[in-house]
Amino acid sequence: MIQIGSYRFPADRSYDAEHHLWSQREPSTGRVRVGMDMLGLESLGDIVFIALQPVGTRIRRGQPLGTLEAAKMTGEIVSPLSGIIVEHNRAVLQDAHVVNRDPYEEGWLVRLQPLDWPAEAETLIGPEHLGDWARREITRYREQGWIS
Repeated sequence: MIQIGSYRFPADRSYDAEHHLWSQREPSTGRVRVGMDMLGLESLGDIVFIALQPVGTRIRRGQPLGTLEAAKMTGEIVSPLSGIIVEHNRAVLQDAHVVNRDPYEEGWLVRLQPLDWPAEAETLIGPEHLGDWARREITRYREQGWIS
């Protein structure tokens, strides 16, 4: 776990640098859980609604997994990986606040069956660069006024 101020970033995940989503590959199944990181969540404010593409949908990296409504904006949740949605987290669909309360465990969004995990994982921020990236992002978000 990397802690920078009040922000935590588990080191057992990979992070999409642009969209602040994390990916965690499950060794037993090869599937990947996807969720939002704390910094991205703070910049959005409280999540009030999440809608996800249907299970079975084939998604390319950069395409929308779904949409969200938050205190500060409404927008798309952009997939960090290409894959097939194999599961939704029903808890976040019933109560979107779960994402804000526990973004790294109970607040995950979807499970994907990745189409090209080895190649696409290389495009994500891994544990060796996580601390430097997180510090830069926190500074950038503060300079933009997205967080205090």
